[in-house]
Amino acid sequence: MFHAMMTDQDYMRKALQLAKKGERFVSPNPMVGSVIVKHGRIIAEGYHERCGANHAEINAIENASESVDGSTVYVNLEPCVHWGRTSPCTAALISHHVARVVIGAVDPNPIVSGRGIKELRRNSIQTTVGVLANECERLNERFYKFMRTGIPFVTLKFAQTLDGRIATSTGHSSWISSPPSLQFAHHLRSIHDAVLVGVGTVMADDPDLTVRLIKGRNPLRVIVAGRHSIPLKSKVLQNQDKAKTIIATAKSTSPKVINRMGKMGIETLRIIEKSDHLLDLRKLLRALGKRGITSILIEGGSMLITSIMRERLADRVIVILAPKFVGRGVDAVGELGIKTMDDALQLQLLKISHRGGDIIFDGRLEG
Repeated sequence: MFHAMMTDQDYMRKALQLAKKGERFVSPNPMVGSVIVKHGRIIAEGYHERCGANHAEINAIENASESVDGSTVYVNLEPCVHWGRTSPCTAALISHHVARVVIGAVDPNPIVSGRGIKELRRNSIQTTVGVLANECERLNERFYKFMRTGIPFVTLKFAQTLDGRIATSTGHSSWISSPPSLQFAHHLRSIHDAVLVGVGTVMADDPDLTVRLIKGRNPLRVIVAGRHSIPLKSKVLQNQDKAKTIIATAKSTSPKVINRMGKMGIETLRIIEKSDHLLDLRKLLRALGKRGITSILIEGGSMLITSIMRERLADRVIVILAPKFVGRGVDAVGELGIKTMDDALQLQLLKISHRGGDIIFDGRLEG
């Protein structure tokens, strides 16, 4: 039987599939997969499995069924050239005498960017760059945004009824979406460094904001409290050994409140308020970025969703649309100051999916 020869693009797609396996465990590192090919045969595969562990290229070399001397190595992100928690991948590729390295995208990290490619070429390894570059950058969009700006990648997620409500007129909201959609929400928590909600959501729902319905890491919990205080029995203030919490308060918050939080092991971030007495969310995102938070999942409520939309702070927007009507209730999105349809915020839809009767819109906010 005739088998078509696999192309560079085919092998790179395989590397991307491998990279995706590390999604819930590698942050703040990027997702990276590697495939090693010799004489037209795949002799090894590997991926970066968790932060602090071997990089994809090293795992692939260690998994090889034969010597990688003279082989072609496919990797979706430029191999590192510096010492960190692990040794440089470029050094390993050079010492094992690979013949060619095919790279999907250049690493945006200034410590690496372009240097890994130069090092390989300086050691006479044929190096091809930019195979499926768009797909490779999209896979690690959270990493790219943070490396280029120092600001976390922001995903805004909310569930609403067909008539646009996130709660009934009494404030009841459990549960708008189906169990499969809730499981998806926990997946989203597991792939972000932090989950952020407003104090109103804490008061109304008393959420845990942890990962329970799937296997994965708990994100840092960030509560936008402003001038408001949070009940000491709130779930987000408990179990700091399992999931840390940061409270974003106004500059005017009393030292007594901050000291009380500190005794509970909870950090407070004092953020300046704007003229409307809301915290400056841009400054909050920058402050979290300085703490090494590369990605944030925002789960509401309505005031926070509206502020994020109005200030164009979301990179990715996920709306879970449940086939329900409640009539009067709490709007998912409030006043955005938009007067004509020409000015409407446009979602570039990348994916529409179904879970348990819900429709999930997953896209990127234009501009």
